[in-house]
Amino acid sequence: MKVAVITGAASGIGAGLAKQAVARGMKAVLADRDQVGLEKVAQALGENALAVVTDVTTQASLDALADKAYAAFGQVDLLFNNAGVLSTGNCWEISDAQWQQAWQVNVNGIVNGLRAFVPRLLKADRPARIINTASVGGFLPSAFMAPYSATKFAVVALTEGLASELAAINSKIKVSLLAPGPVKTAIFRETPSAASSGFHGLMTNLLNENGLSADEFASRVFASIDRGEYWIVPQPEMLDPLLQARNKVIETRADPVQTWGAETTA
Repeated sequence: MKVAVITGAASGIGAGLAKQAVARGMKAVLADRDQVGLEKVAQALGENALAVVTDVTTQASLDALADKAYAAFGQVDLLFNNAGVLSTGNCWEISDAQWQQAWQVNVNGIVNGLRAFVPRLLKADRPARIINTASVGGFLPSAFMAPYSATKFAVVALTEGLASELAAINSKIKVSLLAPGPVKTAIFRETPSAASSGFHGLMTNLLNENGLSADEFASRVFASIDRGEYWIVPQPEMLDPLLQARNKVIETRADPVQTWGAETTA
């Protein structure tokens, strides 16, 4: 029996990961602040799913999640630090509350998860994997969603640092960086500002027309985990050409080019 802990599990990618975990015979501990959505997902998955209402922005809440996961199942094999939020608009017009929420959920939510689970995983001294959700937007900055881009860039750096630190102590814990492209989720649920309405509509249409279903996306993620991959990029066609172009811009010290409309988010 394996046990997967998934934050942001009440909808979208997190719900898809939970469904795939249970389909593979795992126990799934589902965490989200959306109690109604969380319980709906858990109920659909049956007795192999445990719903734990969790606020990833508070350390105490993540510690309680770890306590409940280990009390229920005695182990954790996969930790998906997946919770995320997105706001759009001009960076100087996005409110302080929205900026703070982005950092607290997208970055500190992962840090809080690491503090809660890594010591326990190290003590167990058995194979496990931590999967942190960034985005193709963690490699490709975008206009009109600076908080998301900035925080997802931070997740890329944090995850590489984590992997190096665990390797330095010869830990059995492995790490993966998950970079979603377009997935049919409600990430753009927030009402856009006047400045970002066109961008918001473009991105919403892109998700609807070209996005993977959460189930198909989760299937690709678990296939990458089976292969032991650090870089989990289920839609490389959404990252690779633009990343090559961006790297060329940096190498040649050219002025940045606008990438929004070509890339999308988790």
